[in-house]
Amino acid sequence: MSLLPAIEQETRSNPDAAVIWLHGLGADGHDFAPIVPELNLPETLAIRFIFPHAPAIPVTVNNGYVMPAWFDILEMDIDRKVDAAQLLVSAAAINRLIDRELERGIDSRRIILAGFSQGGAVAYQASLCHPQPLGGLIAMSTYFATSDSAVLSEANRDLPIEIQHGVYDPVVPQALGVRAAEFLKDRGYSVAFRTYPMDHSVCPQQIGDIAAALQRFLA
Repeated sequence: MSLLPAIEQETRSNPDAAVIWLHGLGADGHDFAPIVPELNLPETLAIRFIFPHAPAIPVTVNNGYVMPAWFDILEMDIDRKVDAAQLLVSAAAINRLIDRELERGIDSRRIILAGFSQGGAVAYQASLCHPQPLGGLIAMSTYFATSDSAVLSEANRDLPIEIQHGVYDPVVPQALGVRAAEFLKDRGYSVAFRTYPMDHSVCPQQIGDIAAALQRFLA
């Protein structure tokens, strides 16, 4: 089984939960790895954090420049024309990471996906379409790029979802975060939607909300 290269951190030995955290366009797994100690999680939580690196590919909206990306972005208009086939390939790669955590003895209900921007689009697809029930989804400054085509899994109809967005985001407008939240709420999903006075980034208040969400998902 071919796996994406990734950084791993464990809050305690013998973890019984896993968080697979996907970075945004042009970054890599190192981007969010420093956030783990900032979460100030209780010592009782034994979590393996996995920060995979996306492959380097040409990105059309960046003049074909080769950079780490989960999929190609063809147009930057509000509807975000993306290479959906490539996004599905990335989602399949995340599923292989999930499979490895299952093989390591982690219950599927204690596997959480988190994703920022492009990584969040992949996390939406991977979590909501996964055939086994997962523990939760944290979608940050992102959009549900495959909402029109995703075959939603009955196993994850009760997936708790945390959506977070900056109100001044010029890269992924807040409207796209709202659109994803409304799409899911209309279909009966449990969604918490939070906004922050920031642009396309992560702020201290949000880090506290991420920590609270992880504890809630793993309670």
